[in-house]
Amino acid sequence: MGAAVAACAVSAGARVLWCPSGRSAATVRRAEQAGLEPVAELRELFHRAEVMLSLCPPAAAEDVARDVAQHGFTGIYVEGNAISPDRVQCIADLVGRSARAVVDGSVIGSPPVGAKHTRLFLSGPADATELVTELFSGTPVSTPVLGEEIGQASALKVSYTAYQKASRVLAALAYGVAQHHGVDRALLEVAGGRQGSYLAETGYIAKTAARAWRWAPELEEAADTLRAAGLPDEVMRAVADTLRHWTDAKDDQGISVEDALEMLRGSSR
Repeated sequence: MGAAVAACAVSAGARVLWCPSGRSAATVRRAEQAGLEPVAELRELFHRAEVMLSLCPPAAAEDVARDVAQHGFTGIYVEGNAISPDRVQCIADLVGRSARAVVDGSVIGSPPVGAKHTRLFLSGPADATELVTELFSGTPVSTPVLGEEIGQASALKVSYTAYQKASRVLAALAYGVAQHHGVDRALLEVAGGRQGSYLAETGYIAKTAARAWRWAPELEEAADTLRAAGLPDEVMRAVADTLRHWTDAKDDQGISVEDALEMLRGSSR
């Protein structure tokens, strides 16, 4: 996602910097394909950049923010990760000690490659969100602004994640039960009569398994947000625990539906 979003900013005329130090060969290849400009050290990147966009696994969000804060970054920091509004506020307090402004962001949609589009929702100071919007003007990345409150963009992401990803896991479990009892075809026939039912998309079970290592932390963020809002969080935590049964399927594009279901069955014995 990071390289694809960065490539859109490049296509709009921005110079996009990145630091290849300690990164994998695959990451380097994606950055080169996206037209990003390498810099030797993070210190140089933080000194030269006017806008910093953080897109990383949720667990690493604070680590990235601490690096930014330690280098005294003075530009606009966009916290674009799938984390709770409370965590975004903590990061804003940390980075905001030196940064000109902190913008809360959330990416919803597929990576903007080919004919695909995505949305980078924003909330924060108006002058800062306007500048971020300009960076992606005319590209497949649209930048709806939700308001000036830090946490609004993240709340939208968490709300969407709570439903969309949990529904995929519930569909996998439902199909697994039906298959166990030999009624999977009947389930698909019933589900096929309902427009947009995830139950009819069995191929997505394998995709969910391959993405589970990323989705589980996001649903923990959703659970934290539910608890902060005074709502029950047990369902989200249970779904996150279920996703962890697929940890060994990380980014496995060749995993089958049956293999994914067998991993769930095996983990419950």
